[in-house]
Amino acid sequence: MQAKRIIGVVLVFLVLVGLVIFWLTTPSPETAVTPITEPVIQVEPTSTSTQSVIGYSVEKRPIEVYTFGTGETNLLFVGGIHGGYEWNSILVAYEMIDAFIGETITVPENITVHIIPNLNPDGLYAATNLEGRFAMTDIPNNDMHTSGIGRFNANNIDLNRNFDCRWAESATWRGNTVSAGVAPFSEPEAVALRDYVDTIDPAAAVFWHSQAGNVYGSECGGEVTPQTLALMQAYAISGSYGQVPIFDAYTVTGAAEDWLASLGVPTVSVELGTRTSSEREKNLAGTEAVLELYAK
Repeated sequence: MQAKRIIGVVLVFLVLVGLVIFWLTTPSPETAVTPITEPVIQVEPTSTSTQSVIGYSVEKRPIEVYTFGTGETNLLFVGGIHGGYEWNSILVAYEMIDAFIGETITVPENITVHIIPNLNPDGLYAATNLEGRFAMTDIPNNDMHTSGIGRFNANNIDLNRNFDCRWAESATWRGNTVSAGVAPFSEPEAVALRDYVDTIDPAAAVFWHSQAGNVYGSECGGEVTPQTLALMQAYAISGSYGQVPIFDAYTVTGAAEDWLASLGVPTVSVELGTRTSSEREKNLAGTEAVLELYAK
């Protein structure tokens, strides 16, 4: 009888211990642990900045434009017309976009800035296997710099020979014969730029290229206008680049800059000094100088 009583006490004790352990280790509804998830960050559009698609490449990659400001004077900046061959012209365009987003550069009240960071997304992909918004700080200096890999679009057309100024089906690039398409604006990338220009009617335009270390003026069968020279000088002096009113190293046909000049739009080509650097500070200064030139 004594043994049964002892066993009963032990069993009761074990049950009580079990209940205590269960109570201590089981979270109450108020203290239950919720799984941790990454926060969803959404950037709300503002009244002074937009991002939109203005067209598509041959391989259906989007061609985007970023705008900043709401003024009546439209300034156009374009990178990447030669795709991956001049990938740093795309990088500097995105760096300028970041500068406007971060308000490193202030847009005057009378101005709207339009930046097309990459007019040739297929050319970028052909050279780098990259597309869209990317960090291009470690692209190797490979043979695309001498062979022209990524310069052309997916139809093997040099886009900067596909515009309607002195257009010729057989064009020249550094002593090489290249295709300019079957007609002006035969390529969807050129059409996207043409139609967007028609929409915004820019007061001036700047194209980023590489490499020469100069800012070049533009013309289409006439003299370089005083407005174009003023734009060239403003960017070149502030960005510490050379100034060349007319590119004359060889004959260029069908260039986008010269087509814009034919429309009466002052336009310059900013040739970076290398194909491996965005030269950010130089181009920040040059871009700010353009804004000051057209600010009221």
